[in-house]
Amino acid sequence: MLQCLSKLLPLKFCCQIAIAFTYWKKEKLVNCKYRDILKRFWQHMNSTNHYLDQFCTYLLFQEKDTEKVFYGLDDIEGESDIIIVEGEMDKLSMEEAGFRNCVSVPDGAPAQVSTKDLPPEDKDTKYQYLWNCKQYLKEVSRIILATDGDAPGQALAEELARRLGRERCWRVKWPKKDEVNHFKDANEVLMYLGPQVLKEVIENAELYPISGLFNFKDYFAEIDAYYHRSLGDGFGISTGWRNLDELYNVVPGELTIVTGVPNSGKSEWIDALICNLNHSVGWTFALCSMENKVREHARKLLEKHIKKPFFKAGYGGYAERMTEEELEQGKQWLSDTFSLIRCENDALPSIQWVLELAKAAVMRHGVRGLVIDPYNELDHQRPVSLTETEYVSQMLTKIKRFAQHHGCHVWFVAHPRQLHSWGGTPPNLYDISGSAHFINKCDNGIVIHRNRDPDAGPIDRVQVCVRKVRNKVAGTIGDAYLSYNRVTGEFVEIK
Repeated sequence: MLQCLSKLLPLKFCCQIAIAFTYWKKEKLVNCKYRDILKRFWQHMNSTNHYLDQFCTYLLFQEKDTEKVFYGLDDIEGESDIIIVEGEMDKLSMEEAGFRNCVSVPDGAPAQVSTKDLPPEDKDTKYQYLWNCKQYLKEVSRIILATDGDAPGQALAEELARRLGRERCWRVKWPKKDEVNHFKDANEVLMYLGPQVLKEVIENAELYPISGLFNFKDYFAEIDAYYHRSLGDGFGISTGWRNLDELYNVVPGELTIVTGVPNSGKSEWIDALICNLNHSVGWTFALCSMENKVREHARKLLEKHIKKPFFKAGYGGYAERMTEEELEQGKQWLSDTFSLIRCENDALPSIQWVLELAKAAVMRHGVRGLVIDPYNELDHQRPVSLTETEYVSQMLTKIKRFAQHHGCHVWFVAHPRQLHSWGGTPPNLYDISGSAHFINKCDNGIVIHRNRDPDAGPIDRVQVCVRKVRNKVAGTIGDAYLSYNRVTGEFVEIK
């Protein structure tokens, strides 16, 4: 009689109707699960129905204990491809679509993915059925996870993938029911769309995502937007100087190294640049400027913003000083636009300390740019086993990862080494003190150079030498010239 029992048995005891789902392992009945017309489930060990208990005891050859296994386990023996679903009805739906190599989990889905490490097999109570069936799963090379589309179903898929190995898992995407909702599971797809559609859904299963491992098709939408130039700031943001825009644009997530001999205006130029970016696209910034006193840095920024001197103009010229009302408005602008990263004691900050505070500024204030000025004012203690070149490489890698992860552009000022035979020409990026990695690792390399020879041209002429641009869509190598206004700190393009 037992050999003739089907996997699906209708029962009727004391006017109660239930379906018995019988669980088999090696053609031996090891468990029995019931579902009544109200879709309530129970199993033999937890049943309170005396008559159903009697029936289940009979099915199990008078055995007291049951074993947790997949429903339909014997159907996947020897299979290289299998499907795992969330419920017995889904398993039977798969058979209607022609997939016999399918099993259902016995206990449904968890509310969410566990944040704990995987427990040992003997302690993995919720998923003990996996370990009871590991001989069936050992040789399987492809596992399609067709769990429910709701949050618990997706949590179940993740928990199964963690244990079975993401590298051999695929997942299904249930078709849309309407403009907003998707079908929940295999049974719904079968009922509303039919077996052929369910078959196509399974055949179009996607690779289960593995953190850090991607395919180009994961980026097709971004590639299309790039092609149609609809990425917003994907091509970089204007510097505010049209002649410089032909060479250099500010791209989120990139690292720009800025160098130049002392008193060339490196910091002044960066201040003018970030003021332009704030005025044009509303960017906000974190400033780690160790060489500037706060009041002095505020003065320079306010002059560029208001376009008036903070004090009475010197340098033999005259310009109206900013009013107290303009000062108050400017102070509000400073507060809204900039976050300051500064040590509260005499200690030098480490790059890790700076990046952690910059991350906080990104999360709290949404800053889009970080200025670190200059390199030699950071704490560069390193293990004796690490050379300066290796240290600089690791440091710049950390900065680039920060920039890319947070979509934040970083300007890093680095001074050149002592130029003993300097002839007044602009230095190059390989002259930066410390390591050639400054030019090797950066996305953009810029040299700021101020003319000091009256015979060679105006003293206030500043040469912006773009010496490296990794992203050719955003710029190219070349020089642009700006005129520096000593009264207001502004830079104006020279055509």
